[in-house]
Parts: sequence; C-alpha cells; structure tokens
Amino acid sequence: MKRVLKIGLVGFLVLMLAASIGATWYLSRALPIGTGYVAKYLCSSVFISLREPGPVFAEDIAPVNPLARVIRYRIDHEAQSVSAEAFGRFSKTAVYREGCGCTLVAGTTAATLEAQSLLPPEFNRFRPVHTADRAWPEGEGPSEDPADFGVDAVRLEAALAAAFHTPDPDKPLQTRAVLVVYNGRLIAERYADGIHQAMPLLGWSMAKSITNALVGILVQKGRLDLRQPAPVPEWQAAGDPRMGITIDQLLRMSSGLAFEEVYAPLKDATAMLYGSADFAAYAAAKLLEREPDTHWNYSSGTANILARMVRQAVTADYPHYYQFIHQALFDKIGMYSAVLEPDASGTFVGSSYAFATARDWARFGLLYLQDGVWQGERILPQGWVAYTTTPTRGAPRGEYGAHFWLNAGAPDNSADRPWPGAPADAYAARGFQEQRVIVIPSRQLVLVRLGATADRRAWDSNQFIQDVIAALP
Repeated sequence: MKRVLKIGLVGFLVLMLAASIGATWYLSRALPIGTGYVAKYLCSSVFISLREPGPVFAEDIAPVNPLARVIRYRIDHEAQSVSAEAFGRFSKTAVYREGCGCTLVAGTTAATLEAQSLLPPEFNRFRPVHTADRAWPEGEGPSEDPADFGVDAVRLEAALAAAFHTPDPDKPLQTRAVLVVYNGRLIAERYADGIHQAMPLLGWSMAKSITNALVGILVQKGRLDLRQPAPVPEWQAAGDPRMGITIDQLLRMSSGLAFEEVYAPLKDATAMLYGSADFAAYAAAKLLEREPDTHWNYSSGTANILARMVRQAVTADYPHYYQFIHQALFDKIGMYSAVLEPDASGTFVGSSYAFATARDWARFGLLYLQDGVWQGERILPQGWVAYTTTPTRGAPRGEYGAHFWLNAGAPDNSADRPWPGAPADAYAARGFQEQRVIVIPSRQLVLVRLGATADRRAWDSNQFIQDVIAALP
C-alpha cells in the first residue's frame, strides 16, 4: 500500500512539475503579447485621444486582456512613450510621433523609429481645420434639426439613447459615440461622458476599409491593377505558388494564404500585431493552404500586405509617403483628424490602427454613400463602390466584399444575412469592440458607432439600424 502511495505521489509531483513548466512556457509567450497590447493601446489613447490612462486601462483594456491584472504601466510624457511590464521580466514600449500615432518598439530602437521620415517636418504646422460656422460635412457646426428632414426627432433620440443603454451590467456596452447622417447631413450625434466630438477614436479593423480606399485611388491612377498578380517581393521566386495571387483576391480575403485571425497568444493575429516589426513581411511569409479564390478566410495579414503595396506604389513620388495618404484621401474629404499608425518598419497598419473623430468616420462613410465622389470631385474610381460591395465568392452569407462587410445574404437565401432587419444593400466598415460605419444607400443613411464593447453580444447593430430607420419618413 505504501509503495502504491509512493508511486502515486511521484506521479502527482511529475504532473505538477509538467504543468508548471507548461504554464511557465505559455506565459513566456503570452506576456510579451499582453504587455505589448497594454503599451500600444495606452500610448494611442493618451497621446492621440488625450484620454486619462486609468479609465482606459479599466474600461478598455482589462475586460479584453486577461493578463492585465499582472501588468504595470508607466507613461513618460516627456518622451511621449508608454512602457508596460510584468514580473520584472516581460516588457514592451510604444512611442508616439506627431501625425503618425504610436508604434511598438519591436526589432528596432525608439531612436530608429524617431528617425523615420513618414511625414515632412512642417506637416503638422499647416494642417487644415474645419470651422464651426459651417454645417457638417463642410464644417464642424452643430448637428441639424432632424425634423427639417421629416425625421421623427423623438424616435431618433430614443434610438440614440438605446445605443448607450446597458440592460445587463455584466455586459457593459461602453458606447462612446453614435452619429446619424441622413441625406448627406448630420442630424443626430451623442457622446459618452468624457468623450467629445473633437476626440479621435480607434476604429480597429475599420482601417481595412481605409486600405480599400487607398488601393482604389491607386487603381484610378493606374498604379495598381486588381486583376494582376500582387507585387509581393516574397512571392517572386520561380515556382512559388503564391506568385499568381491577385490584388483582388487579397482585398476579398480569398488569397488562400494560411492565417489564423485569432486574438490569443501563439496565434497569427496577435503575433503579428504585438510581436513583429514588419506586419506585411509576417503575413507574406505565410504558405498557401488553399487554391486562391476558392475559400474566404478573414485575415488581417492580407490587409497589411496591401498596405505595404500602397506604400511601395507611391514612395517614388512621395519620399514622405504619409503625405500621399493625406493629400489623396483624408484632406480631400475633410477627414483632418485621421491618423494611421505604422508598424516598426514604417508601413501603416492597414488592418487595425486607424484613429479619427466620429464626425470624420462619418465623412468616410459619406464618401462611399456618394459613390466615391466628394463635392463634385471623383476620389474613388467609377464603379469602385459597386466592386467593393459585390459579395466575395465563398463568403457563406454574402457577408464580405472587398475590405467591407456586407448584408447581401446567402446566395441561395437572401433572407439569411447578418442583419436580417436591415436593408440588403447595407454595408459597413467594422472593427473589434463593435466599431461601425454603416452605409445604407437605399435609405441615404450613414451610421457611426464607436465604443469599447468587450462582449460583442452586448451590441446589436441590427436593432440599432431598425431603430434609426423607424424614425425616418
């Protein structure tokens, strides 16, 4: 009996030792991701949005970062950087640069990042601004009276109130901003306490839709061709099966490249965003797991391959290539608050890191509602919005086009769509924590919702759309 107990005790100790080694190994890979997330998110929130770090950490970070409780952070306002560390061993630092936002120091140094020339030195001294004496979108005057457009103001106000109401305290909505644009005019907006109309807010994967616009502009200029193989240096070796992947297939997430869009340690999305210096190179190194154009697989990696493609296409004409992004898109539509943050290689993160005020996100949606035309000038190619909103083959519910989410419905059942109560022509830029710029051409609507919803089930875009439409004439 004693021998059996002894063997059992030894076995138990071996299992405990193995579990301890396994847990240590896992944490050694998870904590660099966790500290990277804290440093980057806090840096952007403090230096772009000018928010207080305490509420950001408690409301935005801790609910989605399970390692937050063991992570400590330090903000250096003089150096404009944020560092996060755990157990004195694992640490990451993000640095802020005016006009470019924050970047994690990965595979480089803060000094090297500071030396990057993404914008000309005088850029931020001569930025255009909107004035309050003109109505939106031409200026930043107050929203207009919905009754002037035949809209039921009481029902519309109820729709906005519902967008901020949290029926279940265990699933806080954390809605930060909601805007309604009808027939090209801003008729309603509301902000959470501590948030205001001049505060740039993170759109997360709504950055992908900005990448769509930049690719479209380069297509219009003849710099890129959707149907041609994507000019990706890593794929040019003789016999590389990835050589034939087209720009269209990258935009539609049907390239066939292996990529795990999972936000957890040891997965591609987090390894790329919080452990890599060059996000496009990380994604371009992935192998082909399916024949291109046969399978839809949502991938932040392909968005960053496209972002680098945009950069490479304009660098010859724009040594400070961020100038192209502003001159060709943001300044054209008055999206003056917009900031695209780069990775450590200097390429803007086309998958995830775009900031803008809620009003500027609405301007972006209005550009698409107007078929890519702004005040009589064509910004996006003729037919680009139609191309963008054509469902990708393989998206089972017709839910994805070209870096925009759709509401088209399943090919064999149009009623089977993501927002069954919304018009089938609705489409959206969407981001983590339920960011939305929703465009509904049949109702001449642009809806913006920004927040920090940890449990995505707490926010109901379908209901929000129905509530707003119910107020329209």
